[in-house]
Amino acid sequence: MPHTASRYLAEGPRVGIRHFTHEDGPEFTARARESKDLHHPWLFPPLTADAYTAYAGRLIEDPSKAGFLVCTLEDGAVAGFVNINNIVEGGFQCGALGYGAFAHAAGRGLMREALDLVMDHAFGPMRLHRLEINAQPGNVASIALARGCGFRKEGFSPKMIYMDGAWRDHERWAITVEMRTCS
Repeated sequence: MPHTASRYLAEGPRVGIRHFTHEDGPEFTARARESKDLHHPWLFPPLTADAYTAYAGRLIEDPSKAGFLVCTLEDGAVAGFVNINNIVEGGFQCGALGYGAFAHAAGRGLMREALDLVMDHAFGPMRLHRLEINAQPGNVASIALARGCGFRKEGFSPKMIYMDGAWRDHERWAITVEMRTCS
C-alpha cells in the first residue's frame, strides 16, 4: 500500500495542526457560535461567513500572521485554533500567540497538545526565536495553558488591548527557543 502524505503540518497523539483555508468557514463559524459563552469576554472569533472570509484571508495572505487550525485526528473535526500574529523577522524573530478551543473540545488537553505542535513549528521551520502570549488576568484557562507549556510571566500591562468596548489589562507571558529546548 503506498504511503499517503498527512494533511497536517504536524501531528500529536490526538490532534493535528494545519493552515486555515477559505473552505473551513462553515465549520469554523458553526463551532464559534456554539462556543460564544465559553469565549466571552476573552475572545471574539468570527461568527459569520463574511467575517470568517476576512479573518481567514488575513491569516492566509498576510506574512506577519500564521494561522493554524487544531483538528482531532479521530475525525478531523476543528477543535480550536492557534494564530501567530505580529510576526517580526530580522533581529527580533518573534510573534504573538492567540488561541481558543471550541466548546466541544474544551478541557480535554487538546489545546496543550496543539500549542506544543505550534511551538515546534514556530521554532523549527518558521525560525522564530520568541513567542509571546498576552492574557487578561481573569482568563484562568489561558494563563494555565501558557504556564503549562513553559511560558514565563514577564509582566503586567494595564489597559493594553482594546476589547469588548474597553481597554483591558493583560499579563505578558513569553518563551524563547532556548527555553523550549530545555523543557
